[in-house]
Amino acid sequence: MKNRIFFKLLAAFLIVIAAAAGTLDLIVGGAWEASLRAEIERNLTQKTLLFAHRVETDHTRPLAEIVAQEGQAAGARATVIDASGKVLADSESDPAGEENVVGRAEFAAALKGQTSSSERRSENLGVPFLYVAAPITGGAVRLAYPLSDIQAVQREVRRRMLWGLAIALVIALLVAATASVITARRLERIVDVAARIERGDLRARVDDPSLDEIGRVAVAIDRTAGQVERSFAAVRSSQRQLETLLNSMQDAVIAVSADGLVQWANQPMDRLVPQRTRLNAPMVETIRDPDFLATVKAATATKQVKTARATSIVPGRAYDVTAAPLPDGGAVAVLRDLTETERVEKTRRDFIANVSHELRTPLTSIQGYSETLLDSIPENSGHNRDFLEIIRKNAARMSRLTEDLLTLARVESGETRFEPEPVPPIELLNDAEESFREIARGQGVELQINDVAGKNGQNRDTQSKDPRRAAGPAPGIAAKDADSPTGDGSVESLPPVLADREAIHQVFSNLIDNAMKYGRSGGRIVLGARRALRGIEFYVQDFGAGISSEHLPRLFERFYRVDKARSRESGGTGLGLAIAKHIMLAHRGSIRAESELNHGSTFLFTLPVA
Repeated sequence: MKNRIFFKLLAAFLIVIAAAAGTLDLIVGGAWEASLRAEIERNLTQKTLLFAHRVETDHTRPLAEIVAQEGQAAGARATVIDASGKVLADSESDPAGEENVVGRAEFAAALKGQTSSSERRSENLGVPFLYVAAPITGGAVRLAYPLSDIQAVQREVRRRMLWGLAIALVIALLVAATASVITARRLERIVDVAARIERGDLRARVDDPSLDEIGRVAVAIDRTAGQVERSFAAVRSSQRQLETLLNSMQDAVIAVSADGLVQWANQPMDRLVPQRTRLNAPMVETIRDPDFLATVKAATATKQVKTARATSIVPGRAYDVTAAPLPDGGAVAVLRDLTETERVEKTRRDFIANVSHELRTPLTSIQGYSETLLDSIPENSGHNRDFLEIIRKNAARMSRLTEDLLTLARVESGETRFEPEPVPPIELLNDAEESFREIARGQGVELQINDVAGKNGQNRDTQSKDPRRAAGPAPGIAAKDADSPTGDGSVESLPPVLADREAIHQVFSNLIDNAMKYGRSGGRIVLGARRALRGIEFYVQDFGAGISSEHLPRLFERFYRVDKARSRESGGTGLGLAIAKHIMLAHRGSIRAESELNHGSTFLFTLPVA
């Protein structure tokens, strides 16, 4: 580094020195030469005028003597010329041998009465001369000054300039060497500190107090290193906190890069696999469960959260796998042990099923004996008959409750096997309507099917004069159907759905029974179906008092009742909607409710298209 800086500084100095020398020679030297020439010309002109005056006035000495004296005094060649251009006297040669100068510029100007000068090289001597001529009576006088002295002075000046350049070069070498050593040491210290920071030594500092550019760079590097040290300390603190948090979890967590290599794993994951996790090793070497591997791969590829159930990671245990994509590629997977949860849930279902099953026989006996006693007691027996009626009603309610508990337990556990088959939606609606038509009519409620799918439509009973019958579905249904992206048409035109007829009939039974219990005041219940984004959506709509919005999220929970007193009075168990929800989950469908106070309620469930 020192040599590179030295040669760069030396080259810079040489360029500056050469530029300065060239500038001096071109500008100062040229100006000095022009000034010297002007001074010589001015002095020579004055001496020429004095020479002309003496020739005009001194008639006591011969012309040759005057010419010799003036030439010696002026340090120049003196010449007297007549009007024809003939040399009459010359201080350095015989006039007879001189050529005629009638064509010379300075002589021609002098004949016109002007003092003039010109510069040219002598043909005899080969030396440049400055000629100045002045007019006299009958001709002119001329002084010729050799300019070789100026060239000699210029050569001397250039020689001394070269010596100055040599001295400047030596000084530049010394300055460049000193500056390069100092600068190289400072830069090498900066490079060394940068290398230490790169290796992880964030406490390294340059500590250069200079105020020049290199010192400013050093200060900037020190500030940057301090900021990086603080940021890295914060990151490490956050990382330790995150590691402590993840290690304290009971769930196993593992992070995988985009190319399938293990990046990190918490302690529960290390305890989960017998061979422990190895960082930067392929994930398949740690966990070989195909469901787990497929879930992590899908989360990495789709950049979406994926879930699955893995049963072969540890023999005899089941895990819920949730894989989420990482911002820089790869995914992080969380494994939650479901074995104990599923065992407790199975125990609960088995307990409910066993208790319900065991209660059926005594409840049937109680109900049967109470009915027998009621038949054998006269109508006017007083309180005895009332007590027996209470026993019968509660026994019947307990019997319905045990039946619903058994049904729910079988559906949740998967014991009840559904057999989905392609079924036209209109057939499911017709079955439900036929089963409850007489029951609804007996309670003063009209049960009807909305034939139009996807938009508002009339029911099949177009002859009715009852305005409630002639009306279409409630505003919520009409508005939703009008915005349906799948078009419109009759219910008969809808494609078949995958459904178990008996199970879906039970869903309709629960929904219609609730509608008759709580929406009887509306006088009408509407069944229908329409296209939806994920299949065919069926609905059961009543026009009763409706349900408050705070109850809607919990309607499908076990034993949840909006009006507990009214539900018990009507004989409800609080399990019908929970059974409907689990039947829809088994069909890979969904169920929901919509309602507004004083505008009725609508229960909707979706089945996949066959």
